[in-house]
Amino acid sequence: MTRTSEELLIRHCSPTLAGLKTGNIFTCAVEDRETLYRDLRELNRMLSPKGLRILPLRHSAEKAMLYLFRPVRLASDLEDPRARRILDSCGYCTDTVNGCLIQMMQRMRRLEGNRSFPHEIGLFLGYPPEDVRGFIENGAEGCKFAGCWKVYDDEERARKIFDRFRKCTRVYTRQLTCGKPLDRLAVSV
Repeated sequence: MTRTSEELLIRHCSPTLAGLKTGNIFTCAVEDRETLYRDLRELNRMLSPKGLRILPLRHSAEKAMLYLFRPVRLASDLEDPRARRILDSCGYCTDTVNGCLIQMMQRMRRLEGNRSFPHEIGLFLGYPPEDVRGFIENGAEGCKFAGCWKVYDDEERARKIFDRFRKCTRVYTRQLTCGKPLDRLAVSV
């Protein structure tokens, strides 16, 4: 894995690496499919002992959209009855977490042209179900605050979370710059 890919993970995924967040999605440049899958296997070997997993959501010849997440935390998030209702209303079969994950990945891979982004993806990132529901129902209209996500419910709580995420990213960036390797920055939770 290159230093550039470590920097990309730190810039976009520090809260997930630190165990503060369920998951992050980010886009990266791709040399070729073989290199992408080799790098993902290497990352998964390094990060899975820490309770993390990285999957490609979609990719083209030039770039890939990747999902770094904590499977145990995702399972807990998707067990929330509010999250299950949202997923049910979006057509998910909520019998298993892996089934939901596969359905989300299929929806992401089918995105083309003007097709709407599956906004329920916020549930896979650890966003509060009330805010995910608010965005699905209202789009960007009527939110109380916008940060890592659009907030429709508890603005004060969200501001504190956003501040923690920003601080975490600053700390992780500084530690990577000082030479701390990615496998030591990822924490077990």
